Amino acid sequence: MSLTRRQVLALGGGAVATLALPRPIPASPIGEVEMVGTARGERIWFAPRGLAVAPGTTLRFVNRDSGNSHTATTYHPDLYGRPRRIPAAAEPWDSGFLLPGESFQVTLTIPGVYDYYCIPHEMAAMIGRIVVGGPGAPEWEGPSEDTDDMMPEVRAALPSVDAILSLGRIGEDGSQ
Repeated sequence: MSLTRRQVLALGGGAVATLALPRPIPASPIGEVEMVGTARGERIWFAPRGLAVAPGTTLRFVNRDSGNSHTATTYHPDLYGRPRRIPAAAEPWDSGFLLPGESFQVTLTIPGVYDYYCIPHEMAAMIGRIVVGGPGAPEWEGPSEDTDDMMPEVRAALPSVDAILSLGRIGEDGSQ
């Protein structure tokens, strides 16, 4: 590796030796979660509904529903006073309303279970679960047991952590 005179001067003497060694550039994996619905709008969902990812994965939520706007919003007291259903050390997110074709990205670094929903369509069970890392990871936080503000039918639509870890991704109908 050769450096220009400007690079050597900017770096200083000691840093040059370090730069001479090749370094792998860590890849930032990107996953995608689609917001979809039927043509007449009678059903809406996140695809996949359950997803397992490694810490550091960036997820892109894309609205592919031509007839509705959607959000991807974590359950968290800072967002609309909802009980926390993400790891305590994680930052909550709210995509805001995404029109058809728009997208939102978030990078998940804290291991644990993240439950999220679409604000206008939560009661139609437009919810999802992301598992970052696995139960053996340091700082791992499993799923919330809080059931105070979630209808049983909506809660039942969340795939189990074991199923997500086993299959890697779970579709709207429970398939892979």
